Amino acid sequence: MNLFGDAIAWIFSPERLGGSDGIPAALVAHLAFTATAVLIAAAIAVPFGWAIGHTGRGREVAVAVSGAARALPSFGLMLLLVLVFGVLHKPAAAMVAFVLLAIPSILAGAYTGLQAIDRTVIDAGKAMGMTPWQVLWRIEVPLGMPLLVGGLRAATLQVIATVTLAAYVALGGLGQYIITGIALRDYTQVLAGAMLVTALALVVDGLFALVQRAVRSRVSPRQGRAFDATLIS
Repeated sequence: MNLFGDAIAWIFSPERLGGSDGIPAALVAHLAFTATAVLIAAAIAVPFGWAIGHTGRGREVAVAVSGAARALPSFGLMLLLVLVFGVLHKPAAAMVAFVLLAIPSILAGAYTGLQAIDRTVIDAGKAMGMTPWQVLWRIEVPLGMPLLVGGLRAATLQVIATVTLAAYVALGGLGQYIITGIALRDYTQVLAGAMLVTALALVVDGLFALVQRAVRSRVSPRQGRAFDATLIS
């Protein structure tokens, strides 16, 4: 218990609450890497996922690619890309690694969200004379949003965990306290860093859970009313 108490005291010590190597600065760097990677991954994966879910084409390829990408070791991928890009481009190499690791979950959430929709809702929209584009934007995208948010949630948590490893290549973030603590055999600092990363992940996960619940509460009644969803949109 003393180790936990020492870790908490370390986190709230005055020297850790300010300066360029303080916890606020490390937290901002961690969130910046995470948000940038997830946004880039979403810009790539969501259109492809919607296209697959809307047309039904390419699902097998998407499943195979997603499965293979999820099997990639995070740390090994990041170090490999750092070696490929060169030590002068470590931030770019790390960002590419984060994006590659975030894409599978977002892609899966995007296309499964559309494929899970009751087909009678889509058929009703077509019967009303909707174009494929209108069916996509007025029916499929809104109804598929809960699973897309779930994919974003999973991707964000994975990136948060992987950004922790960026400290191995001197990119900062909350992981720097873990890496430095291991090197110095300062287990109080190691535990404090782990607690900070865990707390960040839990807070972000909680926020996504609220968003997902809000989106689901808006969507579920529409699905229950079948084609009435098209009239509400």
